[in-house]
Amino acid sequence: MARQFRRGAADASGTDLTIGGLSVSVWRPPVSRRAPLVIFSHGFHGSSRQSVFLMKALAGHGYLVIAPNHRDAIRRGGPAAGIRPEQGFGDVKAWTDATYRDRGDDIKTLLANLRKDPTWSSRIDWSEVALCGHSLGGYTVLGLAGAWPSWKLPGIKAVVALSPYANPYIDRKTLHGISAPVMYQGGTIDFGITPLVKKPGGAYELTPAPCCFVEFQGAGHFAWTDLNPKFQPSIIYYTEAFLDRYVKGSSAEFSKKLGDVSQIRVK
Repeated sequence: MARQFRRGAADASGTDLTIGGLSVSVWRPPVSRRAPLVIFSHGFHGSSRQSVFLMKALAGHGYLVIAPNHRDAIRRGGPAAGIRPEQGFGDVKAWTDATYRDRGDDIKTLLANLRKDPTWSSRIDWSEVALCGHSLGGYTVLGLAGAWPSWKLPGIKAVVALSPYANPYIDRKTLHGISAPVMYQGGTIDFGITPLVKKPGGAYELTPAPCCFVEFQGAGHFAWTDLNPKFQPSIIYYTEAFLDRYVKGSSAEFSKKLGDVSQIRVK
């Protein structure tokens, strides 16, 4: 059974729960009214708590944040460390909409159970739902936004893809199926990921407008986890501003270039 929301300060440490059979971590906002919802998908062998800095910030900014642990998650005492990738990350042509479908299904199951539980459903503004994911989690949320047509979820207001593994979508040119605004974030030393997002004919160019790409100078692949605090203030700024604009409908500015940003593109 879902726990009641608390009034007062944001849920800084998060709460680990089981919803619909899924192990999840939840960060609650400091409001008693219905809140916009952000679902976060972790990277391969990450976990629901890999990016607490961002989850905590979004909750403090008024979002209800829920992060499921996918089957490949590494958790304390968990068995996932021995799980190998379903397909090689370098063999993009082997990837299909069956690859990591369980991750997309996790999020669909989570949303369905939140809707049917009166406690959760009454606390969520169902017109304001966003997806956020890092690495393989970026692959997951892009697929749900329409990059895999068979995965597509209705009603998604915005997607934030943090150093996303988008290579299969680039190869198949399926990103045109996305109908929600997308923000891509990458780094200048995020080798193997960001170059394919920003290149001519890459993920940014193939994704319909509105779309944004932010690249952090000196950021590697794990800059979006708790392992590297250097870029956290800017990651929080851009993520909140983009979600505020397209989820809450505010006039938040997400296109200005902060000092640790090498480039920003907006269309």
